[in-house]
Amino acid sequence: MTEKIHRATGEQAARGSGPLRAPVVRSDEPGSFARGVLAERHPALVRQVRGAFPYGRRQHEALDALLDEIAEDVVRPLPDADHDHELWAVWGREHFGGSWYGAPFLWAENYFYRRLLGAVGYFGTGPWSGVDPFAPFKRAELRGNAVEEELRALDALTGVPAGRRGAALLHASLWGNRADLGFRVTAGEPAESGAVAPALVADDSATLWRLLPAGTTATVAVVADNAGRELIPDLVLIDHLLAHGHAERVVLYVKPSPYFVSDAMTADVVDCLRRLAEAPGEAGRSGSRLWTAMAAGTAEIRTHPFFCAPFPYEQMPDDLREEFAGAALTILKGDLNYRRLVGDRRWDATEPFARLTAHFPGPVAALRTLKSDVVVGLEQGVLENLERSGAAWRTSGTHALIQARG
Repeated sequence: MTEKIHRATGEQAARGSGPLRAPVVRSDEPGSFARGVLAERHPALVRQVRGAFPYGRRQHEALDALLDEIAEDVVRPLPDADHDHELWAVWGREHFGGSWYGAPFLWAENYFYRRLLGAVGYFGTGPWSGVDPFAPFKRAELRGNAVEEELRALDALTGVPAGRRGAALLHASLWGNRADLGFRVTAGEPAESGAVAPALVADDSATLWRLLPAGTTATVAVVADNAGRELIPDLVLIDHLLAHGHAERVVLYVKPSPYFVSDAMTADVVDCLRRLAEAPGEAGRSGSRLWTAMAAGTAEIRTHPFFCAPFPYEQMPDDLREEFAGAALTILKGDLNYRRLVGDRRWDATEPFARLTAHFPGPVAALRTLKSDVVVGLEQGVLENLERSGAAWRTSGTHALIQARG
């Protein structure tokens, strides 16, 4: 597997290069969203993680060293003894010794999370091996009152015609977690006063449903984003696809290790399935059906090392490409998956979504609330209205999109 990742991502030259290229998003522009993430959110997250566990002296010293490195703005390589040192030696050879802010934003974010996991001993052999440093934040959300209310709200869909139910669940999956844990852990809940009304900036939901006609024998792939409050509506949507014949089989892809604070792993899927199955009413029925589907093989959880690699989907390895090619539709959830799908570049927002996703091996759809600068596929009039609003519509999570390409 290591060799495959090396071969697929060791070089940046990839399919589709040429006139479509736009400048890569970096963090060196003062006042930019990307700079704020590296300069403010990442150090705040280190401090939050430090306080979430009774870590020992070794972890505290490693976390301090990471904070110092960010403050000094010099990217250091992984220790030679780390299991993935050779991979990152290739992936980071252009960036080690340079500025965190001068590296591509996508690379720098990914490497920060790898370094954070290393600092707390996640990949080591000691007592903290395999302990998710973000688990307390995920579990707190899953136990929250908001989840309880959302599970009860599913009862309103009992007896609703399948088409309307599907549309409601698609939008629940889209909006399920307006501001994910990566925002709320480090910055507090988004302020309500003066917020821009939620709105879809693009809506290809009709195309999505045309790609998934009832009665199909197809496999659908769903690439998860966040755990907890967002993953629950994703699971309920998967149940709907299976129960109403929009898919004969659904494969849910998750991260192989903790990532971007709230990204889902297998353990998070299990926690959410239990939360669903133990709930009364329609939520409990959905959870029970999914539990049975897992046992029967009509629903399956998979992962792949590439999901934690600092590269766009354009550079995915051949084995993962073959899996997606076998799906009638791949649904990519969330902001990071979107950036990896279209490329984390400063695109003109009217660049066609279909054009920038032509590299993807099969039909693809993106469900995303906007929490970073990258966006494509907008109509010119929509873009002009958004720009005139004066709101931070690209990054605030108040706007969303459903985009699909057959």
